[in-house]
This record gives sequence, C-alpha cells and structure tokens, in this order.
Amino acid sequence: MCVFPLCWIAVMAEEMCCLKAQLMEKEKEIDALKKKLSQLEKSDMELHDRVTTLKPLESKAVLSNEDILRYSRQLLLPELGVQGQLNLSKTSVLVVGCGGLGCPLVQYLAAAGIGRLGLLDYDEVELSNLHRQVLHGEQTLGQSKALSAASAARRLNSTVECIPYHLQLTSENALQLIQQYDMVADCSDNVPTRYLVNDACVLAGKPLVSASALRMEGQLCVYNYGGGPCYRCLYPVPPPPETVTNCSDGGVLGVVPGIMGCFQALEVLKIASGRGSSCGQQLLIFDAHDARVRPIKLRPKQAGCAVCGERPTVTQLGDYEVLCGTAATDKCRRLNLLSGAQRVTVQEYKSIMDTAAIHLLLDVRPRVEVDICHLPSSLNIPLSSLEDCKSEHVQLLKDRIVQLKQQMSGDHKLPVFVICKLGNDSQKAVQVLEKMSGSELEEIVAKDISGGLTAWALKIDPSFPQY
Repeated sequence: MCVFPLCWIAVMAEEMCCLKAQLMEKEKEIDALKKKLSQLEKSDMELHDRVTTLKPLESKAVLSNEDILRYSRQLLLPELGVQGQLNLSKTSVLVVGCGGLGCPLVQYLAAAGIGRLGLLDYDEVELSNLHRQVLHGEQTLGQSKALSAASAARRLNSTVECIPYHLQLTSENALQLIQQYDMVADCSDNVPTRYLVNDACVLAGKPLVSASALRMEGQLCVYNYGGGPCYRCLYPVPPPPETVTNCSDGGVLGVVPGIMGCFQALEVLKIASGRGSSCGQQLLIFDAHDARVRPIKLRPKQAGCAVCGERPTVTQLGDYEVLCGTAATDKCRRLNLLSGAQRVTVQEYKSIMDTAAIHLLLDVRPRVEVDICHLPSSLNIPLSSLEDCKSEHVQLLKDRIVQLKQQMSGDHKLPVFVICKLGNDSQKAVQVLEKMSGSELEEIVAKDISGGLTAWALKIDPSFPQY
C-alpha cells in the first residue's frame, strides 16, 4: 500500500485548485470569444446588406440657403468656392478606425459637408480611449466606436449620411465595402490592416489617405493617388512583429493623433473638393517635441510592386495576419517565447509571496511605468538595461542575488520571478538572464510571471491599477 506524505497531498490539492481556477478563467474567455464571434457574424451579415443597398449620392445642382449659411466661412475661400462645396457633398469617404486618428477626421469631414461617411471599427469605447478619442465620452463607454462616432457626427451635421460598420475589416469584406466609396482614410493602428486596406484600394482604384501616431510623433501620406506609389511600393515586406509598437505598448500624447487626424481631414477635403493633394509623393512627419513638420520626398511608384506594379502578383486579397506575423488589432500583443516550465501564474506567485519564501521579484518595465504602479519589494531593472550586460543595473542585480543567496540554507538556487505589464518583456528578460554569464547568475532559476501585472490586477488584486 502506497502512502503519500500529508505535505505532498496538500501540494497536490493546492495545484488542483489552481488548475481548476485556470480552467474556469479559460471557460470565461471562451464564452466571451463565442459572444464576440456571434456579434461579428451578425455585423458581417448587416454589412453585406448595407453594401448591396447603398445608393449613389444625389448630386446637388445648387446650394440651399441653409448650406450657404452653414458653410459660409469656407465658401469664401477661392480655393474652395461653391463648386468645391458641391464636390464635397457628392463625395463618400470610408474611415477605417474610429479611434485617436478617426475621431478628429470624422468631426471635420462631417462639419465640412462630406456627402457620406462610412465609419468602420470593430472595437468598443473604453476608459483608456477617452484622452485622445474625442468623439466618444463617458456616456458611451462599452458602446461600439462606430455607432458612437456616427451619433456624434450626426449631432454635428444631420445632412451628412453616416453609416456605422461595427465589424473587423477582413479579406472577405474589404473589397466589397471599399468599392462603395470614393476614397478611404486609414486610421488603423496595426500593420496587417494597413496592408489589407492598401491592397483593397489598389484593386478598387481608390485613393488612400493614411496616417499614424505614436508617442510624440506622427506621419501622413496619400497612397495610390495621381500616379504616386502605394503602401507596398514603399514597404514591400512587413516589419518583424517584435519591432512594431502601438499606442497600447508605447503610449501616445492624445493631441498627437488629433493633429494627424486633422492633417488627414485636410488632405481628404482637398482631394474631394477637386483641388488635389500634394502628399501623393511625399511623407509628412510631425515631431511634437519640436513642434516641427517636415516633408520627405518618396520614391516613385515601383514597376515591380506586387500589387500596383506592371506585373502584379497580388490580384486578390489574402491572409494579412499570416503575411505580417501578427494579429490585426491595436491591443497589446501577447508573446509565447517560453515553455510552461519557465512560467508561473499570478496565483502561483501569490502563494509564494504568502509563504514568505526567499526569492527575487524582478520588474523589467521602464521606470515611467514603475512610477505608475508596482508590487512591493520588487527590483526594477528595465529590459533595455538588462540587455546591456555592462550596465550598472546588472551589477545591482548581481549584488541583490548575492544578498539573498546568503539568507538561504543549502545549495538551492535562488528563484527569480520576472514581471512586466503583460508578460511579454518578462519572457524576453528570462531569455536574457539564461544567456548571461557570471558566477552570481549561475545561482538562479529565472521564471516569467504569466500575464504580468495586468493578470495580477484581474485575478489577484482588483484594487491594483490597470493602465
């Protein structure tokens, strides 16, 4: 008869409880994904109906007295005039993304009297959006961004037709949708969508006004316009996924996408009015640090371009997430770089904290994030400093390891648990630690805390700040 020690039974019971908790969390995630899928499928069916029933915009022969009064200040401009305003009223624009760029763009296009606005966004309004996405408000939290933007645009100008599309733009629906509009404004925040929108615009023969914003910088360009290059002409190969940063990862000052969205609106209005854009062959770069805007001349349209060249190989839309190696979302990416044995859950780490076992908690976020929130007794060494093996931070780490090792009995190695916001940089840090040399570092076992501080706030301490 085999008898297990009581301590072993207790460990097994605790592990079972932990696994059950993880299973419940996964079941909740699956239910949420099923609900999201159902909503997207419903929205996709609605999209098909809307696309096939869109009617051409009616062309106005003259402006009404109300039009003249509403648009009087821009009608006085020789660059626009009555004919330019009539041109705006018969133009339709599809806005892909109703976030930081899309909000000011939609505001000014609606205010200026664009005839029809298609507003596409798969996401809902969140509290963290409101510092930059100024069409939305506290009263629209949880609401579809497309619906929220459409409602705000209608309040501003009821004469503009606003059509919300609460769905993900995909290879199955992009071309069908884009063909219904005169031009497209790309306000997305991820690489796969940029390639998808570009290719669809080239195949449909539509000009594309594209912008981006990150941290304190912004960029703007008009593609597939006036014989100029398309996005693939400039970027034939997508960048490695690990080199791409979005607002969720890198942050952004809210006014920066606001400025870039206004630049987008300016170029859309110039093209729609008949005046034309000067950004078809140049990239506009905005530096908020120095309040400086500088143009960079672009290389011309490439004869060998895969989609707009003389012998295109891209003749239909494909799988852009596979092409770019990343998901078509502006949410924080979740990497899987380590094996299960090299990671612990936040529940497992909480039990280690509760037992007061000797260990080192290493926080590898930048100092600016640590100032927002951190767990007590953690040692902050940013990943960038850790990768620099000769930095003073690495020596600090070695000193702390020596101190903790002296408190341990026996020849056991010191457990080092690495944490960051989401569990991405912490995985990279574990890999860096495993490759580092030095007698002190040979005395540790490094593991990543899966899900990082976001998981800690969701599963352990609801009062812990989320950002």
